[in-house]
Amino acid sequence: MRQQLVIVGAGPRGTGVLERLAANAPALYAGEGLDIHLVDPHPPGGGRIWRQDQSPLLWMNSHAEDVTMFTDDTVAMDGPVRPGPTLHEWAGLDGRVFPDRRLQGRYLRWVYERARAALPPNVTVHHHPWRALRISGPREGRQQVWLDGRPDPLPADLVILALGHLDAEPDGEQTALAAYARRHGLVHLPPDFTADSDLSALRAGEPVLVRGFGLAFVDLMVLLTEGRGGRYEGERYLPSGREPVLYVGSRRGVPYHSKIGYDLAGERPPLPRFLGPAEADALLARPGGPDFRRDVWPLVEKELGFAHYHRLFTAHPGRTAMAWPDFEEKYAAADGPDGPDGPDGLRALVAAAVPDPADRLDLAALDRPLDGVRYASHDAFQDGLRNYIEADLNRRHDPAHSPDLAVFLGLLSVYGQLVRLGDIGPWWHGFFSYLASGPPGPRLRQMLALSRAGLLRFVGADMTVTAEDGVFRAASPTVPGFSVTARALVEARLPDPAVGRTRDGLLRALRADGAAETPDGLLRTDPGDGRILDTAGRPHPRRFALGPYTEVRTPGAFTRPRTGGPAFRQNDATARAVLFFLNSQAAPGAAPQAKELAR
Repeated sequence: MRQQLVIVGAGPRGTGVLERLAANAPALYAGEGLDIHLVDPHPPGGGRIWRQDQSPLLWMNSHAEDVTMFTDDTVAMDGPVRPGPTLHEWAGLDGRVFPDRRLQGRYLRWVYERARAALPPNVTVHHHPWRALRISGPREGRQQVWLDGRPDPLPADLVILALGHLDAEPDGEQTALAAYARRHGLVHLPPDFTADSDLSALRAGEPVLVRGFGLAFVDLMVLLTEGRGGRYEGERYLPSGREPVLYVGSRRGVPYHSKIGYDLAGERPPLPRFLGPAEADALLARPGGPDFRRDVWPLVEKELGFAHYHRLFTAHPGRTAMAWPDFEEKYAAADGPDGPDGPDGLRALVAAAVPDPADRLDLAALDRPLDGVRYASHDAFQDGLRNYIEADLNRRHDPAHSPDLAVFLGLLSVYGQLVRLGDIGPWWHGFFSYLASGPPGPRLRQMLALSRAGLLRFVGADMTVTAEDGVFRAASPTVPGFSVTARALVEARLPDPAVGRTRDGLLRALRADGAAETPDGLLRTDPGDGRILDTAGRPHPRRFALGPYTEVRTPGAFTRPRTGGPAFRQNDATARAVLFFLNSQAAPGAAPQAKELAR
């Protein structure tokens, strides 16, 4: 009997696992035959997010040269490196272009076809364009994967869940807002993947409150302006007359930082330095696990500071007042927040060595730029935030500020270690996205043009939304005394990935069957190979999970070349564990050799 592997989710994560199966199979799989079943209602490769039938106006937020689905020697994995082209090499594009998502979908489809073709001749791939409903079967025996379009289940020796972003049931606040909207004839759009939202109820000329200032907002902005026939001429926006007026605010009250628009010339910071594998091992060894703010964040701060100052001292020495070797030695020896000198010693060192405060790294100020800032009027705040966005654009496109790019590399390095720690809470992922995964510079230019045209209005930080007097009302302490009312509210963010609130029936069924959750509601998995853990901490021998709904989250299913690719490392570990298991079942005599190769 041929062996059966079911992969639920055929988007970039499922495609990445397939690529790693193809790379590792020649050394690890000696079975007579294997059927790989990909279960996804969307076409393999792009999946839902990168599908072809979405607006060509929606871009990636990465340069084409910064997108790859292929491993290199910076990925800390046991499997073989199988190089391949980046998106810009494959498509023949200028590497600095921000491609549209449909092009990325075509690239992912090509990667999928290439991976499928690279599988051994006795391995066959089948795509089932349906949704998986549940998994049944004993821990030590074959599993059954039930599909909504098939009366009989797929048999599976192993199952890998490679689900991406999922729809979620509304939380208490969203439920109350939706009920209020129904009672009063208002429009309430809950968190969603913006390309799937029905925006037709947002009427021309009417105010719309938008909560969220990240990438989901950028998509919303595009679809409600250019998507309704408006166009840009230089720095001006020429409206079609079909646009609503967007009032946007968020916790920070500012958009995500622009993507950096230059390359790093010269020496790169030698990372990791203060948060590498040894430090991650030590954090994992702490009784009860590490506390993020107490144990992890000080190491993150020191690592990012090291990246920043290494670049400042080596690339811009005229803006420093100390030799780099002296600074590095004192920086490494400086006490952290719990040391006898506290953070003051480190601050004094930086102040002595870096004369201009603008050249010093202040992560707290970066994270909350409007903290304590107040404007006398709503119009004054519009001018102030336009100036902030303009300054951010200028800085992120000026190599004189190249320590910013070094911090970006530091963020990638840090993320590669933090994924090993499991669920460290949602704050870090938001902070990373805000600094490192913001919109293309041209999108921020468009924000400025829409603001000047009066179609985009900024509300401020810590924006509150209340439902009263038959409307929605938004306010912010950034502009004391100002509020705005509207008959429409859009929650511009992706749904919460918590397993307990997902609309995905398969994950809900796993939870009911005893799969464990973290305190934040993420699916608990073994960080080594992705096996699903039960409430007793036991890894399931036949079920694996990868993706944003698990505690071992990564920045994305694809990544920038030569940055370690945490998702690639996870894909490789899971693929090798799967192949070893299948090989041990199919060819017991070959198991010892395969086990040694899988180490």
